[in-house]
Amino acid sequence: MLFSSLEFLYLFMPMVLLVYFLSPLRWRNIVLLIFSLIFYGWGEPVYVFLMMLTISLDYVFGRLIEKNLDNKPKARRYLIGAVVSNLAILGFFKYAGFIASNLRLIPGLEGLEVPEISLPIGISFYTFQALSYVIDVYRGQTRAQQNIGHFGAYVTLFPQLIAGPIVRYRDIDEQLTERAHSLTMIASGIRTFTAGLCKKVLLANPSGELWKYFSGLPQDELTVAGAWFGIAAYTFQIYFDFSGYSDMAIGLGRIFGFRFLENFNYPYISKSITEFWRRWHISLSTWFREYVYIPLGGNRAGAGRTYFNLLVVWLLTGLWHGANWNFVIWGFYYFLLLLIEKAFLGKLLERAPAFLRHVYTMFFVVLGWVIFVFDSTDGLTLGRGAGYIRAMFGAGGAGLINSADVWDIARSALLISVMIFASLPTARRAFWQVYEKKGRWVSLTSGALCVAALIICTAYLVDSSFNPFLYFRF
Repeated sequence: MLFSSLEFLYLFMPMVLLVYFLSPLRWRNIVLLIFSLIFYGWGEPVYVFLMMLTISLDYVFGRLIEKNLDNKPKARRYLIGAVVSNLAILGFFKYAGFIASNLRLIPGLEGLEVPEISLPIGISFYTFQALSYVIDVYRGQTRAQQNIGHFGAYVTLFPQLIAGPIVRYRDIDEQLTERAHSLTMIASGIRTFTAGLCKKVLLANPSGELWKYFSGLPQDELTVAGAWFGIAAYTFQIYFDFSGYSDMAIGLGRIFGFRFLENFNYPYISKSITEFWRRWHISLSTWFREYVYIPLGGNRAGAGRTYFNLLVVWLLTGLWHGANWNFVIWGFYYFLLLLIEKAFLGKLLERAPAFLRHVYTMFFVVLGWVIFVFDSTDGLTLGRGAGYIRAMFGAGGAGLINSADVWDIARSALLISVMIFASLPTARRAFWQVYEKKGRWVSLTSGALCVAALIICTAYLVDSSFNPFLYFRF
């Protein structure tokens, strides 16, 4: 079930809100747990049992780790048990097929059967949350949760269950037991949710249709302009798709009294690759920095060790996104870019004009999305990805531009203009400037705008069958 689906907006969500706010405070986490399991089991009911296994394992391991904190070797063994258990579940369901298909390339193993295992939705997200919990308990940064209902609500919390942001347990520990509900916070949540819904439905979906068209063209018909316009459409699609879903998750969290950290901070205004990754999928970058990069030594043990640590982090980041070689290449691609910036380019960029730094950053970000998107699904193989890059640089044989490209660009001009504007912090700044002066009228106006936006999004969803969610499979 997607947040941007009619069944969620007009069936599931009203039912959850009704039951949640009619329930006594002490039962609200149980209500969230039950409805989160229903939400999760909507498409694949069998994986609810896998979710319950994860909850049970990490609840028990968390308590055992805390109980033995005065005996570090024993606590460490329980931590290792928790980490291995979580990674084994993730590895089996997400990477078994990838590993088996590559082993078949070895002479003598050609007959190895490749298991067909459907990927549990959101497993990468909730596994990382569970790992952060047991690690933080071991480090003494949070107390083990004694109430399995509260812990289950944390792991399964449906607003951010399947697409993040990745929420560390210690960030919402107190909110699980003592969270405030107010009309102001609920109104803020509704505004944020509606903004995310508009991003997804009115911007990501139309740009996704553009990308679908250009990526489906025979590559001998793909012009330079068409190739760049197509991948620009995907660049906007993945941003508004993922950041829109994150906004919806953050907004839903506020409605239920939770404060999740922001996951995107206008990444397309970045002036270096380093800055881009401080602004893009912030919760994932934070997780890898805190639980992989720093424990490996970070940048404290010399340049060689720092570069090795970066390599490990970025290969794992690539694999986290998917079990395919394009994601490994994508991770290595960003490792190289960050390595070059850290070694010498970063200092040179500081002296360059801001416009050139931005062009440099977006050039490599867009090129990176080509590597990312050709993941062998929907016929987008690595070979086609290489052909697409050739077309971008004029080696595809179809020329610079044709009349069809001119028409496609012209009819999409308004959409592209809106997406560029929505990628900038200008609108948010203007909203808060007006809010500080005329808060009451802004509140009334924003309420009317939310209703209008919901009606428009509903009309689009009723009329269109194109409503994918790109991070759904991660």
